[in-house]
Amino acid sequence: MFKNVEDIKTFSLAGNATLTMVSQKTGVRFTFKVTRAKDKATNEPRDMWFVSLLNGPDNETNYAYVGMINGNGQFNLTGRSRFAPDTPCVKAFTFFWKFVAQNVMPPQMDVHHEGRCGRCNRKLTVPESIENGLGPECAGKMAA
Repeated sequence: MFKNVEDIKTFSLAGNATLTMVSQKTGVRFTFKVTRAKDKATNEPRDMWFVSLLNGPDNETNYAYVGMINGNGQFNLTGRSRFAPDTPCVKAFTFFWKFVAQNVMPPQMDVHHEGRCGRCNRKLTVPESIENGLGPECAGKMAA
């Protein structure tokens, strides 16, 4: 579980993050994948992230598109969103991101990663990496 908002934000925007949010009040949880968009011509990363919801039994492939985080750090639904604004998963991610984008811990919410680097998706083994969700090499690349 993440302990500070800086780690949550860095992990979420690392490019290949899977995170689970759990309401401390209700126990309801949602798992989201946040992937960084790439330019189709150059394959270079863009300042845009796609947010998808785990919505089936296969936690590797059963994700449905929710919306995107733009270069200004705002989360929005788009024309391709598979969920309405009042859907519980959209409300949960909107609530979560409203706080994280402002560098504030989301209240009454626990945020977890799955033990894999949010950038390269390799299994984390270094204690500091397990805490912040990024492997040592990827953390160095994120800082650069």
